[in-house]
Amino acid sequence: MARRLPSQPPVLPGFSYVHILGSGGFADVFLYEQNMPRRQVAVKVMLSELVNDQVRQMFQAEANLMAQLSSHPSILTVYEASVSGDGRPYLVMELCSSSISERYRRERIPVPEVLRIAVKIGSAIETAHRAGVLHRDIKPSNILTTAYGHPVLSDFGIASTLSTQREEESVGLSIPWSAPEVLLDETPGTIASEVWAFAATVYSLLAGRSPFEDPGGSNSSSDLMSRIARAKPQPIGRADVPASLEALLRRAMSRKPENRPASIIEFVRELQSIEAELGLPQTPLEIAMDEWALGTVADLEDRTRLRPVAGAGSTPGPRRRRRAAGDYEGVGTVREASPSGPKKFSHSRPSPPGGIQTVTWLLIAAATLVVVLGLTAVFVLLRATADNGIPVVSDITATQDGTIVEFSWPDPGLRDGDLYEVEVGGRLEGIQANPRFVVDADPGETVCITVTVNRDGKPGTPSAEKCVDVAG
Repeated sequence: MARRLPSQPPVLPGFSYVHILGSGGFADVFLYEQNMPRRQVAVKVMLSELVNDQVRQMFQAEANLMAQLSSHPSILTVYEASVSGDGRPYLVMELCSSSISERYRRERIPVPEVLRIAVKIGSAIETAHRAGVLHRDIKPSNILTTAYGHPVLSDFGIASTLSTQREEESVGLSIPWSAPEVLLDETPGTIASEVWAFAATVYSLLAGRSPFEDPGGSNSSSDLMSRIARAKPQPIGRADVPASLEALLRRAMSRKPENRPASIIEFVRELQSIEAELGLPQTPLEIAMDEWALGTVADLEDRTRLRPVAGAGSTPGPRRRRRAAGDYEGVGTVREASPSGPKKFSHSRPSPPGGIQTVTWLLIAAATLVVVLGLTAVFVLLRATADNGIPVVSDITATQDGTIVEFSWPDPGLRDGDLYEVEVGGRLEGIQANPRFVVDADPGETVCITVTVNRDGKPGTPSAEKCVDVAG
């Protein structure tokens, strides 16, 4: 599979670089050996082209969140955070395995094991919620395994405090596990959307694929978003998965947030009930006692730290105002303005003769057609102007050196702060300022990329797809 080449590992005092562990759209993770105390650690380093004041604040927030939450046995431990000599922020973390996210794709994980993992990770999410923190990127690849086989939740990189969300805030997304209201930009995240993402993650561990992935069809971002909006996941397809578990997952991924379990702990308790139904010992909850949780409450003016919420089940309201029922008049009702105020007239009257009735229906049909055409024109106009002048990348070229493919394109007219979003095979692989992208492909692979300009956190129109067949 094509992938972005990793950045150069930074020189870190007291640490010796070993090798690369993984690359993402925002950071690389390297294996280092710490000199004192001597141990191997994972070091997450931000990409240099993304570093600005806002990113530094986000990275500091992640470090503070992880430091306060990582005492939980199912949350990844962070040892320290700093900035390298070349200006890149980094986190030094416990070295864990990504075996779960690799394993569920290639083999069936037993149902009892999935339930055990789900209860432990659910306990971690609930603990974060009680501390006032939304994770906002729950997915299989963010569940790691310690050296002792304990699952832990990682990567609070786009986490948010429940009490400091802003309407204009935009975040990165992992589309296959994102709730429809998040994908539709109705909210940056709520407890209800976390319940959805958690259910989609548990589903994936059981099914070997994300809930709306079509194994034999197209799974582009737009395909997945369309299926997620309909909120009808395919059956898991395993005889050993009890009907009660499948029903719970379907309910937790309901299109309407109010139909989902009200909190993660409510969801987890239902998972424990399913363990009892199967004759399994119940996996214990790992939730901090209230008096300990109170110790995490911080200064309300420090946005990088945790804040309490009214209750575990509370959810911030939607960002978009929904018109109340009283804002609309009933069908067949008109209002006439007069100095004394509006007068209301009923539209009902005795049925007219047949000929007049036919003409009336024709007029109604014609009026309806005019309205539909008008709405269509408005929709097209809005779509045409939605990009708000964001330039579009064109003329992508590619050169090959063995299995290394370098894509490049001319500057379409970027402003300060604009970035390129690079998707490889429909998956976001990088956000950068440079008009070039290098991938290391497998022999015989076809590598396809699209590039989109992101301005002020809003993506424009994607470029035409550029594909290259890598020599075998």
